[in-house]
Parts: sequence; structure tokens; C-alpha cells
Amino acid sequence: MLSALGHQQSLLRSQLSIHSLLGIFLDPLIIIASLFGVAFFHEETIDAPYVILALIVFSLSFPGTSRLNDRFRKLLRDIVISWVMLAAILFFFGYASGYLNQFSQQVMLSWFLVTPTVLVAANEMARRLVPRILSLEGYQRTAVIVGISETGLRLTKHFHDKPYLGTRVIGFFDDRDSQRLNDPLVKRNLLGKMDMLAEFVRKNGIDLIYITLPMTTQPRILALLEDLRDTTASIYFAPDIFVTDLIQGQVDDVAGMPVVAVCDTPFNGVNGLIKRGSDIILSLLILVLIAPIMLAIAIGVKISSPGTILFKQRRYGVDGKEIIVYKFRSMTVCEDGAHVTQASKNDKRVTPFGAILRRTSLDELPQFINVLQGRMSIVGPRPHAVAHNELYRKLIRGYMVRHKVKPGITGWAQVSGYRGETDTVDKMQKRIEYDLEYLRHWSLGLDLWIIMKTILIVARDQHAY
Repeated sequence: MLSALGHQQSLLRSQLSIHSLLGIFLDPLIIIASLFGVAFFHEETIDAPYVILALIVFSLSFPGTSRLNDRFRKLLRDIVISWVMLAAILFFFGYASGYLNQFSQQVMLSWFLVTPTVLVAANEMARRLVPRILSLEGYQRTAVIVGISETGLRLTKHFHDKPYLGTRVIGFFDDRDSQRLNDPLVKRNLLGKMDMLAEFVRKNGIDLIYITLPMTTQPRILALLEDLRDTTASIYFAPDIFVTDLIQGQVDDVAGMPVVAVCDTPFNGVNGLIKRGSDIILSLLILVLIAPIMLAIAIGVKISSPGTILFKQRRYGVDGKEIIVYKFRSMTVCEDGAHVTQASKNDKRVTPFGAILRRTSLDELPQFINVLQGRMSIVGPRPHAVAHNELYRKLIRGYMVRHKVKPGITGWAQVSGYRGETDTVDKMQKRIEYDLEYLRHWSLGLDLWIIMKTILIVARDQHAY
């Protein structure tokens, strides 16, 4: 039994190793192959400068994690953003050092244009070929699900939609009556009662067992584990806690005891340093570039209507703590009390000059000072007035979870069509859904994508009044 268990674990490690290594090393190798291929096409000699450039690119182009699990849209977005960032770094230092002069401009331009397409094609090809390779090499694993639950169905769909993971779910075991028994997928693949599981696993050489029973069924789970002691299958427990609305859900270790994160910020450790570092660098750069524009706007606000240049309003920041947010004043009033009326279309409180500022989002520019102060981030959930927070936290489930991160000048909701007035609870609900999705899936690439989309849509967006 120990020999069989060791063999099964070896197959598991090998399968994960192949999948992970291919996903991590694929991009650097493809970028280098693209460089050499373009140089060869233009009849350039692959000499020392090209080799040095290839080594630099190899060290800078690791994606960190495999992209083979990503959906095509995310794959495309991440590849384009990563490649543009890498190319910008290479161009900047190459130009500053004069090393760029070692290469043909035609080769460099072709390499810049060709590489993203080749990367996307290579990742898609790998996504399709990996399952077949794993199957041929004997790394395909079979699994059964114990418990007809939402978690069990999600696991089944996950493995079905991602064949490159090399796991095939062949059916379900459960004793309970459930409405999900009418699900065609369950009907087709219901293998029997739980007391039949151990024998089925032994006879059919099942590799993996996923227990998705409710946490309240502890005695049944313990009895089931006792029955399975005489099998070599790997057993995983996926409790029903994972069907809740997890934010950065993950398993951690505290003093040797496993704990499950249900709601946490994505900006712990290195991620926090990356986020803050990018905010400081970008906000400093942007403030230097827009200083003349801000001066002109300040003069325009002052001479166009009586009142202060800057509008200061209390908002909720990270962890729900109050912060002061700056904007160029665009109204004849500066509301910051228990009741704040959102700006609407043709709002008479908006000054003529303020209407231009709001439509173009130029009134938000002073918030880059908030970013530099550490009160805000360039990308994050938009901060709402304190009065609105107190209203919507009672109406929308999970509303306050968006305050696990610093508020942003722009956000995932704003570039997804939910910018401007939220005159109904449904609109605010959708905005919150996008905010929480941002917390679940944050990456530096996603931040850069949101910034790029913001620049593209601000000029033509009609949702800001």
C-alpha cells in the first residue's frame, strides 16, 4: 500500500511540476525565440548584444504564476500589459545607456509588435496540448465527489472547464435527498450511497476524493474517513464555508494550526509593497506632469464662481476610517453633513466651469495628492461620502468589505460602466459587485489595465455630471 501511495503521490507531483514549470518558463522562452526569430528574418547576426539582451529579457519576463489557468480575456490583457511594461523598461534603460544603438530599429520594432501575438498563440496552444501530454504520460487522474452540494458542482465544473489540470471527475456519492438530484449532471453521474464509496475506490483505482459535505455532518465525515483508510486515494475536504463570499480566501498557518481566511485584504506582505510603491511612483510622475493643468484649473475655479478652490469631503478610507478627500470645487455648495445629495444630470448646483471639470474628471486631479499622502490609491473602490456609506451599508450585503483596501481615484466598477450617479440601490449594488471582484482578483496587471481603460473612456463617458 505504501508503494502504491508513493507512486500516486509521485504522479501528482510530476503532473503539477509539468504544468507549473511550463506555465512559468513558457513566456521567457517564447520572448527570446521571438527576438532571435525576428533577427534571423531580417538577416541580422545573433552576436553578443543579442545574447545579453536575451539574458536580460529572460530574467525580467517571468509571469510569477502559470497563465495556463487564465481565461482568454485575462490572458490577453495580462500579456499585453506585461509586454508593454517590459518593453518600456528595456527602451528606457537601453536609450539612456546607449545600448539600444547596438540593434536595428527595424528588428526592435518588429519584435515589439510580433511578440504579444506569439505569446498569446503559444499560451493557447499549451493550454490545449498539456492535457493530452499528461494523458499520454499517465498523469491523468480520476476523482469522485462526496456530497451533492454547490461546492461539489463547482469543483466538477472547474475540472471539466480546465482539462489541462489533468483531473477527470467520474461521479458523485451521497446519501441525502437533494433537489440537485434533478440536475442532469448529477443524474448522469450519481454512483451510489456513501457506504459504497470505499469499495468503489478500491476496485476502480480512484486517485482523488473530494468531500464536500456540510461542516455540520462531522460524525458522518469521520466515519467515511475511517472507511477510506484502506485505500490509496488522496482525500481533500472542501467544506461548505467556501460557498460564502470569500475575499482573498486562502489557507494560512498560525502556530502550526491551519486557519482559513474568509475576508482579507490582497495587500499583505510583498503585494502591499508593490501596491504602495507603484502608487508613489505613478502619483509623483503624474503630479509633475499635470502641475500646469492643475494651476490653470485652480485659477478657473476661483474666477468662475465664489468659494474655495478645493472641495474637501469626509470619506471612508481603508478599514472604514474617515479620511479627507480633495477635489476641485465644481458646485456652488460644499455638502459634507449627515445628508449629501448626489449630483444628477442638469444639476443646478453645478457651475458651468464645474460641469466641464466633472465631465472630463479633471475635478479629481487633486486626489493624486491624497495618493501621495497614503490616504488613497490610484486604483481601488471609489470612496463615497460618509452619509452614503451609512445609508448603503444597511441596504447592500457586503458593502463595507470594499473598505478592506484604500479607496481609488478610479476603479474596476468605473471602467465597467458604473461611473457617475448611482440613483438606485440596484446601480450601487452592481458597483459593489465590481469592487468586490477587484478585491478577489487584484494584480498589478489589473491595476494597469484599469488605468489604461480609464484614460480611454473618460473623454467619451456620459455618466459623470
